[in-house]
Amino acid sequence: MALAIFDLDHTLLSGDSDHAWGQYLVDRGLVDPAIHQQRNDHFYEQYKSGTLDIHEYLEFAMRPLTQYDTEQMLAERERFLTERIDPLITQHARDLIEKHRAAGDALLIITATNGFVTYPIAARFDIEHIIAPHPEVVDGRYTGKTVGIPSFQGGKVTRLNDWLAEHQHSLEGSYFYSDSHNDLPLLRIVDHPVAVDPDDTLKAAAEAAGWPIISLRAAE
Repeated sequence: MALAIFDLDHTLLSGDSDHAWGQYLVDRGLVDPAIHQQRNDHFYEQYKSGTLDIHEYLEFAMRPLTQYDTEQMLAERERFLTERIDPLITQHARDLIEKHRAAGDALLIITATNGFVTYPIAARFDIEHIIAPHPEVVDGRYTGKTVGIPSFQGGKVTRLNDWLAEHQHSLEGSYFYSDSHNDLPLLRIVDHPVAVDPDDTLKAAAEAAGWPIISLRAAE
């Protein structure tokens, strides 16, 4: 049984759930609009350029969860998923997942976007296993911190190796689908790396290495 690993944002989703959540908070008036949107956009540009300080970003992204009742934020999240995420799920992404499911492959999402946002997105794809920055909860409230090493850049490799040991799995025959050059450390260790609607840096690396390049955004 091979392992099929999927990045989430701009790979299985035709957009960025992390940035979209920040924009949703702005649009709903749950954060200071000017400050939050400016910082949200700033961090997103850093991510695309490969210069993101993931710890600084996660602190920013998790802070709103500490400012409201947990039940309120869970309700906001469900509205966010329906309004902003469901339209980003293409049939092409679902077909790719089902192709691997039908082959008997183990399915895993690995993402740098925090689990508050991404755990329910994985459920929408009917994928049980997901590696994401895990939100810390104490006495039923979010603390604004995440637990462990963030699954970003080389941290994805570290977190994946921990997952492999825990689940007694290997990378033999493994696939990894990603759009981002930030995922090159992980793409380079799987048996079947696949670039999905890649950014320019990843596209160049994929072409040089002879990796497949596919699109999940084609007209349906």
